[in-house]
Amino acid sequence: MMRKKGLICLALVGIIIICFTGPAMAETETKPFNFSLWTPLQIYDENTSIHGFRLNLIYGVNAVVKGLDIGLVNEVRDNGDALQIGVANLTDGDFKGWQISGINIVNGTFVGLQTSLFNTANEMRGVQIGVINMTNNLHGLQIGALNFNWSGDPLTFFPIINWSFK
Repeated sequence: MMRKKGLICLALVGIIIICFTGPAMAETETKPFNFSLWTPLQIYDENTSIHGFRLNLIYGVNAVVKGLDIGLVNEVRDNGDALQIGVANLTDGDFKGWQISGINIVNGTFVGLQTSLFNTANEMRGVQIGVINMTNNLHGLQIGALNFNWSGDPLTFFPIINWSFK
C-alpha cells in the first residue's frame, strides 16, 4: 500500500513539474533538473544541458550535467561536473567531480575521484579506487587489484597501488 502511494506521489510530482516548468523554460537549452525513465522517455531531450539535479530511473542521456546525477545508467554526451551515483556512469567528454558506481567510463579527461569496480578515463587527474583502474595518462593515484597507466610513466601496470605525478 505504501509503495503504491509513493508511486502515485512520484507520478503527480512529475506531472506538476512538466506542466509548470516545461513551457515556461522552453526557450533555454539549460534546465535545472531532468527526470528520465529511459531515453527518450524523459522530461527534456538528450540535447538539453542540466545544471542542478538529474534522476534517471533506468537510463538517462543529456548533453551536459552539472550538480547531482543519480540513476541506474547515467550518460553525459559532452562534459560533466557533478556528483554522479549509479550502476554505470558514462561520459563522452570531460568530467570533474566524484563518480560512484559499478562502472565509470570517461572518454575525455577526468578530474576528481572515481570509486567503482571498474574505472577508466582517457586522462586521469585525481584518484581512482576500484578493482580495475585504467587510464591512458595518469596524474594521480590508482588504488585497486589491477591498475593500468598505459603511458607507462613511471609504470604501465602495478597491483594494489599505482601513481604518477608528472
